[in-house]
Amino acid sequence: MKETVTKQLQELQDHLRFINTEINEPIKLSESCLMVLEKSIIRLKSFIIRYKFKNQHEEIYFFKKLKPQFISPLIYYNRIYKIEINKPQGGGKALRKYYNNELSSLKQYFDENLDFYKYYRTNSEFLDHKYFVRGNHDIKLNIDSSYFDADHRFSTSHSYQIANIISNDQVVVYIESELANLNKKESNGQTPEITEASPKPPISWTGSKVALVELLYAFHSDGSFNNGNADVKQIAELIENSFSVELGQYSRTFLELRARKTGRTKYIDGLKDKLVKRMDDADDSL
Repeated sequence: MKETVTKQLQELQDHLRFINTEINEPIKLSESCLMVLEKSIIRLKSFIIRYKFKNQHEEIYFFKKLKPQFISPLIYYNRIYKIEINKPQGGGKALRKYYNNELSSLKQYFDENLDFYKYYRTNSEFLDHKYFVRGNHDIKLNIDSSYFDADHRFSTSHSYQIANIISNDQVVVYIESELANLNKKESNGQTPEITEASPKPPISWTGSKVALVELLYAFHSDGSFNNGNADVKQIAELIENSFSVELGQYSRTFLELRARKTGRTKYIDGLKDKLVKRMDDADDSL
């Protein structure tokens, strides 16, 4: 069981990692990740329903350690989607209030489930037979209401709560990062307040990060800057500053591009095709 599920988990994580390099916009990113996660969890559920655990220890290990790693990103991307889709239009003050309210909601969940947080954070095991074995739930142990609507062939009373803890930590990091970006803009004299008299924002990159990484290494390979003396890092910083984007671990993305069996320069090839078509169309209109 462990080997099969671990393999599925690795495939899922690789897929999510690649999507994160392809898509920069958080709503589209969340939608794409949620579709992948849904398929992966359906596949996992089908396997577990058919599988007979060798013993209670194996069942506890799955529901305590493995399943939450599939469910926590599902919860995370669903929350990010909702946060972004409901984000208020307007200035930094409204956004800051909105983000702080989200943090307060997360803290409230923490306060309401403090005992289980402590149990999980201290790696306790004395209630594992109640928390992570199917059909052994105890109504006195503060069960999340979602459990009663769940398929009990694929759920225990607290496996979802572990996934919630993991995703909550990640959502906090996301929100704090957004708040830090607001503070950075204000400290640089860039007020996020939007009025009719405000100038238009600088041009920003809305394509995939992978596409920019293709261009980055193409520029470097061609020696396009400083007579070929600019290194990859310098070109990356130029691109990031020019297009208001963070490339992240671009060297790792380049390794993933190299590993493609086909379409290693998909974006650059597409650019060429679109430009040639535009020229052809312009010739035809003469």
